[in-house]
Amino acid sequence: MVNASIITIGDELLIGQTIDTNSAFIAQELNKTGVWVKRRVAVGDVYDDIWQALDEEKKRSDIIIITGGLGPTADDITKPLLCKYFGGKLVVNEEVLAHVKYLFEKIYNRPGPILERNMKQAEVPDNCTVLPNALGTAPGMWFNADGKIFISLPGVPHEMKGLITNEVLHRLQETFTMPAIVHETIFTAGQGESAIAELLLDFEAGLPADIKLAYLPSYGMVKLRLTITGVNKMALQEKLQPYYLRLQELVAPFLVSAKDEGLEEVIGNLLKASGKTMGTAESCTGGYIAHLITSIAGSSAYYKGSIVSYANEVKQNLLGVQAQTLQSVGAVSEETVKQMVAGTLERLQVDYAVATSGIMGPDGGTPEKPVGTVWIAVGNKDKTATIKLSLRFGRERNIHLAAMNALNFLRKFILTNS
Repeated sequence: MVNASIITIGDELLIGQTIDTNSAFIAQELNKTGVWVKRRVAVGDVYDDIWQALDEEKKRSDIIIITGGLGPTADDITKPLLCKYFGGKLVVNEEVLAHVKYLFEKIYNRPGPILERNMKQAEVPDNCTVLPNALGTAPGMWFNADGKIFISLPGVPHEMKGLITNEVLHRLQETFTMPAIVHETIFTAGQGESAIAELLLDFEAGLPADIKLAYLPSYGMVKLRLTITGVNKMALQEKLQPYYLRLQELVAPFLVSAKDEGLEEVIGNLLKASGKTMGTAESCTGGYIAHLITSIAGSSAYYKGSIVSYANEVKQNLLGVQAQTLQSVGAVSEETVKQMVAGTLERLQVDYAVATSGIMGPDGGTPEKPVGTVWIAVGNKDKTATIKLSLRFGRERNIHLAAMNALNFLRKFILTNS
C-alpha cells in the first residue's frame, strides 16, 4: 500500500466556522489512483502544532498533503514553517512573481499598486519544487525528504482542486508504483444500518479476508461499500463481482441503486429514460429538494422548476390550495399537500410533482401536530399518493430527512406509475 496523511490547517476548521471539504476531495482523488488515506488531521494556526503534526504523520505515511496557511496575512505561517522544517531559505520565484503581477494587473483589476504582502506570495523555499497555481497567487510546494513526499497546497478549495488535478496526481503516479483499489457501492433506503447489518450477518462472515464491507448511513439511507486491494485491477474486479451481485440480492427489497449515487441522480436517470418531467412544491423544505435535483448537471432536461410556497397565501394564490382546506385542517395536512401537487402539475405542466408541508422546529408544534410532523405528496395526472413523517430531530436534520424521504417516495411512485 501507498499511504497518505492529510493535514488541514486553520483555526476556523477547529471552531467549526469553516467545514473541511478539502480532505474529502483529496481523499477521493488519491483513492482513485491507488493511494490509501490513512489519517486526516486538523490543526490550528499554531507553529508547534503544525510542526508536531508533520513529525507524527511522516512516521505513518508515504505522502503528507498539507492544505491551508499559505495566504498573505500574519496567521498564514505554513510557508515559513516548511522552509525551516526542511532546512531551506525563502527565495523569489520569478515565474510565480510574474503570475501574481498578471493576476492583479490583468485579471483582478485592483486599483493602485500591488501590496508588498501580495508580492511576497512569490517567495518559496529554495529546496521545494514549485507547483504552479493557475487559479490563485499562492503556489503549491512539493518536498522530497527522507523518502517521503510532502505537498503543501492552498486552503482555498477551488485552488486546491486545480493543483490536485493538474499537478499533484500525475507526479505521484510517476513517483510511486501504485496498488489497485477497487470499490463497489450500492445504495439502500427503507431500513436502518442495524437492520441491514442483520440481513448481512452470514454474508459478511463469509467474505474473504481481502474484501471489506463498510456501512455508510446518512439521513435514512445506507450505502454499502465493498473494497478489495491488490496489484491487478482487472483480477480484483473479477474476484469482487460475485460478492457485489450477491450483496444486491440480499438487500433487494431496499435497493435504490447499484451505483454510488444519490437519490437525485437516480430520479434524474428514471426521468431521462422515460422522457418525463417533474416539478416541486416546497413549504417546510424551503427549496432544498429543488437544490438537490438541480445540483446534477443536465437536470434541465427533466426538471422544470419549483414553487416554494412557504406562506399560506402563496399556497393559495400560486398552487390553488383552497382557503377552506387551510382553515379546516391547516397547511400541514394530507389535503393540503395533495392540492399542492395538483397545482404544481397544472402550473408547471410537468408529468410528476412532489410537495412537502411540515413543522421543522424548534417551535411551531402543537399536541396534535408536534415538531417533526411532515406530510409529503407525489403524483401525476392520474394518481396522487401521500405519506406522513414523524421526525424527532433538530431543524436542519428534519429538513434533510424530509427531502430524502420525499425523493425516495417520488422514486417509488415513478417506478410503479410510469
